[in-house]
Formats: sequence, C-alpha cells, structure tokens
Amino acid sequence: MPENNSRKTGAEIIEVGRRMWIKGWVASNDGNISIRLKGGGFLATATGVSKGFLTPAMLVRLDRNGRPAPGRNRHRPSSEIRMHLEVYRRRPDIGAVVHGHPPYATAFAVAGIPLDRNILPEAVLTLGAVEVAPYGTPSTDEIPDAIAPLIECSDVVLLANHGALAFGADLLTAYHRMETLEHTATITHLAMGLGRVKTIPKAQMKKLMELREKLGIQGRVKIKSS
Repeated sequence: MPENNSRKTGAEIIEVGRRMWIKGWVASNDGNISIRLKGGGFLATATGVSKGFLTPAMLVRLDRNGRPAPGRNRHRPSSEIRMHLEVYRRRPDIGAVVHGHPPYATAFAVAGIPLDRNILPEAVLTLGAVEVAPYGTPSTDEIPDAIAPLIECSDVVLLANHGALAFGADLLTAYHRMETLEHTATITHLAMGLGRVKTIPKAQMKKLMELREKLGIQGRVKIKSS
C-alpha cells in the first residue's frame, strides 16, 4: 500500500496545486488534492482555498477514517474528500488523488461523452478508456457512489457536469494522468472539429497492450474495442 511522509508530501501537494492553477485546471477555490500518509491517515487540501496559493497551513491531516486529526489543523478538509476516500477504500494500490476541472476534459464530462476512443498511443498505454460517471451532487455520497464501479478498472474518471478525477501510486503519477487526460481531450476535440477521428487499428492495439506489459506500466486500464 503506497504511503508517504507528511512533510515531504506537503511540499508536493503545494507544487501540484500551483501547477494545476497555472494550467487553468482549477479556478478560484476549485479542486482538491490528497495523499495517503505513512503510518495511516491522509493529507488533503483544505476547503475554500486556492490551489495556486497553497501554504502548509492549508493542508489538513486526516485519520484513517477521513476525520480531521484533533488539534493538528487550522482549516477544515475539502467537502469533496468523500470521493477521495472511496478511491482509497477500493484501491489499496493508490497513494494519491487529484480532482480538478481541466476545461477540455470537463467539456466532455458536461457533454456526457466518454474519452474512450483509441486515438493516441500514449493515452492508450496510460489511461485506456475514460468513462463518465453519472452526475452526483458535490459534497455528498452521491459522487462516491457514482464513481465506485469505474475506479475498480480505471485510474481516471470523468465526473458528469463536474470535472475529472485522477489517481495513482504517488502524487506525481496522479498529476501526470490528469495532464494526459486533458491533452487527450484537447486533441480529440480538435480532431472532431476537423470532421474525423481516426482510431488506432485493432491489430495495432494488440501490439500496444503487449508493449504496456513489456514496459511494466502500472495502474489499471479499460480498453474499448475500435
């Protein structure tokens, strides 16, 4: 089970939050980030704070059940921590979760269009088919319930009318998956505007899966037949 040191990961969360804000994946106080800590518990971004201006005081230490650790926090955790906890509960291999609203990926989520076409080798290798979870009211158990079936077989999920969720063994992996997701969504949107989206042939997909195994790429991917 991936676990992290709190001091080191605090700095990582701050840096990833800054990068997400610079890239325009979050606006105002949107988005949230969490990491599974060594020895149990989690470190997560607080509610009502900009990810572009995070400080150590804006990170909240949580116990194994997702409750704020007594006397160790100045802020409350994000109200959307429930969906992070659902990922950690169902996926012991996951050490970090990132949630944001990257514009192109979120546009597909709003349109209800999954990013499940095999168009980019890099995306196929690392993400596979990205499905859209049914809409759920933020800050309620509706979102954890909606994503539950999808997080078992994928490391990235689109949230209907909401945004995207990416997770990995460590924070950098989760962040890179979100980056690949937005890159893929952007290219897919541009190709659709050109009037044609050509997918990778089935025979070539088989070679990609063999390459994925050879390279030892970690994580779970769901592949849709072309």
